[in-house]
Amino acid sequence: MQTITFIGNGNMALSIARGLKGKYNIEVVGRELKKLDRFESDLETQIDKYVLKDFDITDKTVLLCVKPANVEEVGKLLKGKARVLFSVLAGTSLEKLKKHIKTKAVVRAMPNLAASVGASITTLTGDHRFQQEAQSLLGAVGDTLWLNSEKEIDIATALAGSGPAYLALVAEALADGAVKQGLKREDAMAVMRGLFNGFGRLIQEVHPALLKDRVMSPGGTTAAGYSALEGGNVRAACIDAVEAAYNKAKEL
Repeated sequence: MQTITFIGNGNMALSIARGLKGKYNIEVVGRELKKLDRFESDLETQIDKYVLKDFDITDKTVLLCVKPANVEEVGKLLKGKARVLFSVLAGTSLEKLKKHIKTKAVVRAMPNLAASVGASITTLTGDHRFQQEAQSLLGAVGDTLWLNSEKEIDIATALAGSGPAYLALVAEALADGAVKQGLKREDAMAVMRGLFNGFGRLIQEVHPALLKDRVMSPGGTTAAGYSALEGGNVRAACIDAVEAAYNKAKEL
């Protein structure tokens, strides 16, 4: 099996590794052996572990999963030139990655937290020679979409990468609304989870506007609730959230 070298051992690295285990040999490079041991335990499979100091990446397939602010520091602790670098760092340009980490090719990837359950939507861009390999690698944790520019992947980061947090806010708020009206907390949470599970399937087949129209009958309960959402500027707030996240990605 091909070996994938993870640089970084945080939550995203673990999510992706869960999708890749059994399909690739996994080695992980991190700052502390204790955290690497915990990573291996959480992954529930044996991996090769290395402390990040003069680690040789020569001709390796590297998956970079560190914090964007740490790219320069991490680059100084690596030696050699990678075969290809796949980076999941938000807002970190191809130019910056090449500047600090020696590699023959770079592909930026933006998965989201659903990678841990094999349901990520991962956007990709970079060296076209590695498009197929990138889609095969990240396809192990969900769907992939190759984009033609870094601007597009930064926008997609604001939508799909940050999106789970937006939807988590909506999910919590809807459950709180049901509790406010008198539904038990555990029942509200069960209904909310069922709602999101079913909606996730429906949205694959039906345009959001058409889906909304199917649910909303004249003068009905949905119309009343939908009007309240519009009154609270929920639509505008969602649009603004994507814009704010995109602008932040450009700053990183």
